[in-house]
Amino acid sequence: MARAISLIETGALAGKSSGEPASTVTQLAERLGISSRYLNKLFTEGFGTSPKQYALYRQLLFAKQLLHQTQLPITQVALAAGFNSIRRFNEAFKQTLQLTPTQLRKSALTKAAKESMIEPLTGLSEIDTLGEFVPHYGLTLYQYYRPPLDWASQLAFYRLRAVTGMEWFTPQMSHPQASDVVGDEVSVVDEAKADENGLEYGRCFAIGKMRGTVHIIHEPKLNRFKLAIALTEDSVVDELQLLVTEVRRILDLDADMQQIEQGLSTLPSLGLTPFSGLRIPGAGSLFEAVCRAILGQQVTVVQATKLLNILVEAYGERFSLNGREYRLFPTPEAIREAGLTELKMPGARKLALNALAAFICEHPEASVDDWLSVKGIGPWTIAYAKLRGLGDPNVFLHSDLIVKKHLLALYIKNNRLDETAAAAVSYPQLCEQLSQKIAPWGSYLTFQLWHQ
Repeated sequence: MARAISLIETGALAGKSSGEPASTVTQLAERLGISSRYLNKLFTEGFGTSPKQYALYRQLLFAKQLLHQTQLPITQVALAAGFNSIRRFNEAFKQTLQLTPTQLRKSALTKAAKESMIEPLTGLSEIDTLGEFVPHYGLTLYQYYRPPLDWASQLAFYRLRAVTGMEWFTPQMSHPQASDVVGDEVSVVDEAKADENGLEYGRCFAIGKMRGTVHIIHEPKLNRFKLAIALTEDSVVDELQLLVTEVRRILDLDADMQQIEQGLSTLPSLGLTPFSGLRIPGAGSLFEAVCRAILGQQVTVVQATKLLNILVEAYGERFSLNGREYRLFPTPEAIREAGLTELKMPGARKLALNALAAFICEHPEASVDDWLSVKGIGPWTIAYAKLRGLGDPNVFLHSDLIVKKHLLALYIKNNRLDETAAAAVSYPQLCEQLSQKIAPWGSYLTFQLWHQ
């Protein structure tokens, strides 16, 4: 079910304006290895609707958000929401919401809405907010979450693993030069005061024919994030919904932290007092997550981040926006034939990167678990990729050395074990018990233990 929803969220049933056809429910079911009848049954029981209707609701909700929060022309809204035809968009909108897109927009033109319309991000003097959408100016969207959310801890996690020119941190709205941002050496306000100082996190992206930057600004009093999105002049907006979906995954905004923390508190053998609001800090993409995992094997976080910066510098595509240069994370196509001579790490790991990239290029619809067939890719790497690349909530990464160290320390302390009893603890058995008790929140236990 989770994979079906993920595929729908990435547009499997919607198609793209670039001409890529939408999958049918039958084709989606085949990708999932189940029958279309069973897929329909799952959605009917879980959501009270069919997969196709579920996908349509998502498209319309996103269109509604764009109509409320931006002044994108209605044709652009339809395109961004995944509709290939303005006629189909109008019909679906009116049939479902009993309003036309124009009527909904008129009802949303309050002072607050006008203040969040398209705005220049570069200090340019004027913009006609009722005119044509100008991609390189950008737009602002708001994404809400259910508290609590520990933004300071997420920022600290990202900073320690940041890539020059691909990610940046700044206390005010500005576009830093790539040379201004060097991983953990960024000069910013103290993380503990990040919320009240409005610290923003930014990264560049490329999705289909859309390239640009997104600045992520926390507004804790409103339980939301402001997304300031800037696009290159040659971008199209048909992937805008996917971008917003990816940002929500990266920030883990759909998590119900109260329910999760209640689950974490029911582990009497650990005596764990959860850090409130600690979410899964996602990577920019699944491929980025697995590359981070491979480069991070048997080295420190600082060493892994240095290798990652070298990889992006050598093989990442560059683009310019508003006079600044940005670096994208390398694609599988760029890595499959790459020499990787710049990376000072074992040759076997380089070959694993090449082989995995080639496998992904040749089998784009393969599941993450299928990657285990690639030489050099093991269970820990796959688990890490699911954790940070998919936002899988139930990845208990017990084989991780830091997790093991902190888990045993908590268990021994809470159960007051002496040295002899501590030595007799069966770690595999302990992990098996915890995996069953913590499900489906294993990923959150992993990050709680990393945060100890």
